[in-house]
Amino acid sequence: MLKIKLINVNTDQVIAEDVKPAYSFWKRLKGLMGTKRLPESTGLHLKPCPSIHTFFMKYSIDILYLNTNSEIVGIEESLEPGKIGKRFANVKSVIELPAGTINRTSLSIGQAVALKK
Repeated sequence: MLKIKLINVNTDQVIAEDVKPAYSFWKRLKGLMGTKRLPESTGLHLKPCPSIHTFFMKYSIDILYLNTNSEIVGIEESLEPGKIGKRFANVKSVIELPAGTINRTSLSIGQAVALKK
């Protein structure tokens, strides 16, 4: 299966080497529930998706909230299990990443990301 990379358009930095798409209702509903961990350099892209939760999860995650231009309009770091994510205006999709990814890659609001095969 072809891997999809997440790249910071502003810096050309690869954020994640293997981002799985969750574009159907059932894939978005399941998300990361029931998984034991999110391996380093992986992620999940939920679209359409204005917000997330971490119910039935066993680990914390970092979240990027994106608008229609794939610009970061919101960030949450190390959202713990059993929590509801923040709400941000104009969110069209969300990328879930392993906790610590945002800090390690210096992502910030206003930057743009791209998913590339």
